Parts: sequence; C-alpha cells; structure tokens
Amino acid sequence: MTSTANPLRLAVIVASTRSGRFGPTVANWFVEHATQRTDVTVDLIDLVDTHLPSHLTNDPGEQGARALAQMGARLEGADAFVVVTPEYNHSYPAPLKNAIDWHFTQWQAKPVGFVSYGGLSGGLRAVEHLKQVFTELHAVAVRDTVSFHGAADQFDSLGRPTSPVPSKAAATKLLDQLVWFGEALRSARSERPYVA
Repeated sequence: MTSTANPLRLAVIVASTRSGRFGPTVANWFVEHATQRTDVTVDLIDLVDTHLPSHLTNDPGEQGARALAQMGARLEGADAFVVVTPEYNHSYPAPLKNAIDWHFTQWQAKPVGFVSYGGLSGGLRAVEHLKQVFTELHAVAVRDTVSFHGAADQFDSLGRPTSPVPSKAAATKLLDQLVWFGEALRSARSERPYVA
C-alpha cells in the first residue's frame, strides 16, 4: 500500500444526472468502501452538481467558466479516477461525455477505473466505450471493474449490496490496481512531465 503520509487522491465521478437515477446509491457504497483504506483520499464529484456548460465553445460565459474552473481544479488535483456509470443505449451518459470533453490535460497519465451498473449487461458496454475514450486522452484504464447486473435488485433499502462479499472483493481489487498505477504514474509525472 501507498504510504498513509501521501495517500492517492481519488476522484469518484457520478456520471448520471437523470431524474430518479440509481448512481448515488452505487457511488456512496463504493466511496464508503474506499474511505476505509488508508492509502486513498476520496473526492466525490457528482455531475448533477457541477453545472458544466452543455455546448463546447471558446466562450462559455462567466458562470460556465467558473464551473469549468472548479471542475478542472478537482480533476487536476486527482491522482486517479473512478467513474460510476450506468449504460444508456449501449453506451454511457451524455453529461459524462460533456465533462470528459471539456477537459484534457487533467486526465493525462492517470489511471481510471470503472464501477458500472444496469440491466443484464451491468453497464459493461458503457465501460468498453469509456476505455477507448480515456485511452485517447492519454489516461490508463485499469483492467478490472466492478459491475452490478440488475442493479436495482442488488442493493437493499439502506443502499448496501445484497451480496456484499463478491462486490467488496471486486471493489478491493479495483482499488488495489488503481493505487498501484496511481502511485507509479504520480512518481513518473513528478520526475518527468508527461508530454502528449
């Protein structure tokens, strides 16, 4: 594990902004699991609260520029990311694509992990698309994911997984990989700035 004196700064991004969304249930469970570790600190970024402009432009306006600066600073300060995403029409939500496309250098040379949820596929088709997008942004997608198939039936009324052992094991494996890559890439970036 990373030294507790210098824990990995992990940004957990809730991708869905849809009314009635299930994302916060999944994200809160994952964050609770992650914060039990001493080798990471967590910044929960819920896209419903970010108010990013919906149109890519060179002039986002004063409010848009302020929202982008706040989001950009949080992404820049992260050493690693976890995206909590559902699957919409075999891919991921539009607000997530918007958040990704407004930023570039903030993702570079950092690991990205995925916690997905949905119906039969458990959101895994969204994850496959996201891996391609983050690779284009020079981020490193870690191999293992956490996936909840039929997610609404996988959590109890208190927001806890009904099968806690396998979900906890999957989350631990994902975090272990993120910490390994995150520590290695953080050291590399400090020794030599990444050039895209």
